Order: sequence, then structure tokens, then C-alpha cells
Amino acid sequence: MICSPSFLSSDFSKLESEIKSISNAKWLHFDVMDGKFVDNKTYNHKMLKKIKKYSNQIFDCHLMIENPEKFYEDYAKNGANIITFHIEATKNVHQLIEKIKKLDVKVGISIKPDTKVETLKPYLKDLDLILIMSVEPGKGGQSFMPSSLDKIAYLNSERKLNKYDYLIEVDGGINLENAKRVKDVGCDIIVVGSFIFNNKNRKAIIEELENV
Repeated sequence: MICSPSFLSSDFSKLESEIKSISNAKWLHFDVMDGKFVDNKTYNHKMLKKIKKYSNQIFDCHLMIENPEKFYEDYAKNGANIITFHIEATKNVHQLIEKIKKLDVKVGISIKPDTKVETLKPYLKDLDLILIMSVEPGKGGQSFMPSSLDKIAYLNSERKLNKYDYLIEVDGGINLENAKRVKDVGCDIIVVGSFIFNNKNRKAIIEELENV
């Protein structure tokens, strides 16, 4: 299983050393919030350009923003390898998938906890990644929602049945215990923030999470 650390809970005043402290992770997760689609506001595409100077990780960008079709190109141009947008944030899902792929960037869709996973069915064949939110996006300190397990299992079943190629990612409240649970039902990638950055030996935690 791949661990994609989210550095929102890191010390931004020493960002370079913070990113280097998780350099054994192949992926790096960017939580982009606009203060509109979700309550909180974080950084924008300029953060990718800044970190690209000292990271060769896969840039896994999660756009928790309204009207992602207006901004996706900024992230593609500044180093995003994967751009994930929310199905709840746009009315032009198929069109946006095609536009992102034309920039030679992989494309993902995310759903909030209250959105039914079956909503994704018309798009599964075209996706590289599906991100299941196991907490309500934009709010910190939440616990993992066990209902996410059924969504992951559904996506894994659809993938096997139809021979789809997408990866399944989960984000929110992940620790060693529930990392094993999501892996067992078919998850490929876990997004982990404070559980990593609150530990001194971050590389060891990443390794342990990836091998649960």
C-alpha cells in the first residue's frame, strides 16, 4: 500500500526539512482548500512550485475547491502528477476528466462522506484514481468513518468485475489500526497527516503504514 503524506500539519516555517523528513514516501499529498467548497483555506498552486525544488515525489493534488475547471491548469503547470476534484464541485464531470488528461496528468474524483459511491459509476472507466473521504473535508481532528470501508469494497469489486485500472485512495483519520482495515477491503493509497507529523521518526511510521 502507498502512503501519501499530507503536510498540512507540518511546520511551514521549515517546510524544506519537513518534506525531507518524509522523503521515503513516494507520493506527497496536497490538500487544496478555497474557503468556499470547504470552510478552511490553505495554499494554492504556488506551493507545488515551491516544493518541486526539493522533492521528486509524485504530487497528489486534491482540489477541495469550487469550480475546479477554472483552476486545474495552474496545478498541472506547476508539477501535479495527479489532479483529483470533487464530484460535488462541478457539473461538467466528463468534460473536466478529458481536459485534465489532455495535459498528460492523471485524473481522480473524490466524494464527500454523504455522497453515495454509486454516483461515481458512470465515470469509473475513465478514472486513474478515486479518493474516498473518511472524514468531512476541511475540518481537522475528526475520526475515521467506518462507512468508508463499504465504499472502498464497492469500488474494489467494480474494478475487479470490469477490469478497471483506477487506484483507490482514502483520506481522513488514518492510523495503523484502520490502515489495515482499508487495505483489507482493497485500498491502494492512504493519505496520512498528523499521525505522521506528530511522530519523531516519520520515515519509520511511513514504512510501518505501507506494510500493515
